[in-house]
Amino acid sequence: MADTDGAQANDTGAPDVLRHGGRLSDILTSIAGDESRDRVSVADIFQAMGDRAFGALILIFALPNVIPTPPGTSALTGAPLVFLSAQLMLGQSPWLPRIIADRSMTRSDFASIVSRISPWLARGELMLRPRLSFLIYPPAEYVIGLLCLILAIILTLPVPLGNILPAIAICLFSCGILERDGVFVLLGTAMFTVAVSVVAGVLYALLKAFILLINAVVV
Repeated sequence: MADTDGAQANDTGAPDVLRHGGRLSDILTSIAGDESRDRVSVADIFQAMGDRAFGALILIFALPNVIPTPPGTSALTGAPLVFLSAQLMLGQSPWLPRIIADRSMTRSDFASIVSRISPWLARGELMLRPRLSFLIYPPAEYVIGLLCLILAIILTLPVPLGNILPAIAICLFSCGILERDGVFVLLGTAMFTVAVSVVAGVLYALLKAFILLINAVVV
């Protein structure tokens, strides 16, 4: 499943139907319905994806943050997003260190998340097709990695309502990478601008409130 240094995207051990084809929505549903396991780890998802590229992996870890999820979900998915985005930016192959790959949640919690995102993911898969592919390949791909890295860092911050918009932007980027769809990259860039602006506004408001509180206490 992985070497001693971490989990890699080309690990073997998953069924061929998962490693060499099938829709992402079907793969996630299959993992969630596997009653032989009590918990689902990051490494389990990595293994099931097999030879899928960055787009699929980043999408899987970003999607749960788009909807209300059990506490701690963003901490579980945020770290892999940071690592994967950095690797995409640097043009490296996807991998995760063991300390992240071994993080897990109960299968019931995972199944609950999958049941909510699968219908939306399945509909989104029907909209994707190769177009404007010059926005996908290097050096544009490295820029996408940089933008996703910024969004992933924001997503891990304890900012009220600060994870939904960045997660949507990352999902749009990852869909574009997955199917070489430049239109989704453009949509992701637009959502990146919105997400960063909103989170910056929230942080500014919190800072102002903190300063006012301190002044009130001092006075």
